[in-house]
Amino acid sequence: MSHFHPLPVKNIKRLTPSSVAITFGIPKELLQTYDFIPGQYITIKKELKGKELRRSYSICSSPKKDCITVGVKKVDKGGFSDYANSKLAVGDVLEVMSPEGRFVFKPTSGQKKIAAFAAGSGITPIMSIVKAVLDSNSKSQFVLVYGNKSYAETMFYTDLVKLQLEYTNRFFVYFVNSKEQEGDSLFGRIDVSTVNYVLKNKHKDTQFDDFYICGPEAMIHLVSETLQDHDIPTEKIHFELFTTTEILDELPEKPEGKTELTVILDDEEFKFPMQRNVRVLDAVLKENIDAPYSCQGGVCSTCIARIKEGKAEMVKNQILTDGEIAEGLILTCQAHPLTPTLTVDYDDV
Repeated sequence: MSHFHPLPVKNIKRLTPSSVAITFGIPKELLQTYDFIPGQYITIKKELKGKELRRSYSICSSPKKDCITVGVKKVDKGGFSDYANSKLAVGDVLEVMSPEGRFVFKPTSGQKKIAAFAAGSGITPIMSIVKAVLDSNSKSQFVLVYGNKSYAETMFYTDLVKLQLEYTNRFFVYFVNSKEQEGDSLFGRIDVSTVNYVLKNKHKDTQFDDFYICGPEAMIHLVSETLQDHDIPTEKIHFELFTTTEILDELPEKPEGKTELTVILDDEEFKFPMQRNVRVLDAVLKENIDAPYSCQGGVCSTCIARIKEGKAEMVKNQILTDGEIAEGLILTCQAHPLTPTLTVDYDDV
């Protein structure tokens, strides 16, 4: 299971008026621990105003470097992203969990043709994937469609332009600005016509191997459905949510009664009763058990555990496949017990 380690802030770079890139130095003895696959994320733990906050941020740097960089966009006043954009300084030390996540590109020596659609801070994991694809084979190509309000609010704009110059005829980026049309940008938001324009017009002769989508939920569904309308197999479409709609309990009724819950974590076993109308992770944290978690909204995969005994049902799932669920994996932040006893194992994932 992943653990937190103190990492020093090595550099902070202003990307836009409301976002920064934070680079962490990795001690030599932890280089293997923080080795990552392009597309993965880290979870940062910080106490602010007496409350512990955990936030997940995708890694935007290349796996070849001996440091890790994440992009943080200010989205909450008084929260961690506000702190990171206004008070965090070089030399500060933060608790950082080792990399996790399934929205990944595993580099191979073979030629790849990849297309990606991102909006806002959804660009961060794509940055790492872009570099890995282009570096893995001298003939690999990458097409990126990236939506923002304006160039001024475009994270990594300069880096993307530099990549265009460095990988001429192999890296293509289409900026989509919703606030106003600037330069060669497309105007509006990423929609069906944008997807069709890029894939059926600009790159109509390209047979893409995989598609990566990252950003708001509505954009992800729209792009994914458009790709499927063009007969793109679902196994070639990979996505990761950066925001999600409000999570409502989709179970017909919240289960009633009590469950005897057994939790296996770091080779230790904990047993206690819990109400079935409470989610497993909430019950675990109430017992002061240091289970892994981050978003608590079913968006990341930090809180995954395996059911060893009993049954549970998830309110919402954007991460696990049907096969993984059949194997007993659950998002504990979304799971309600359904049986008198339930055993979940955080170590066996």
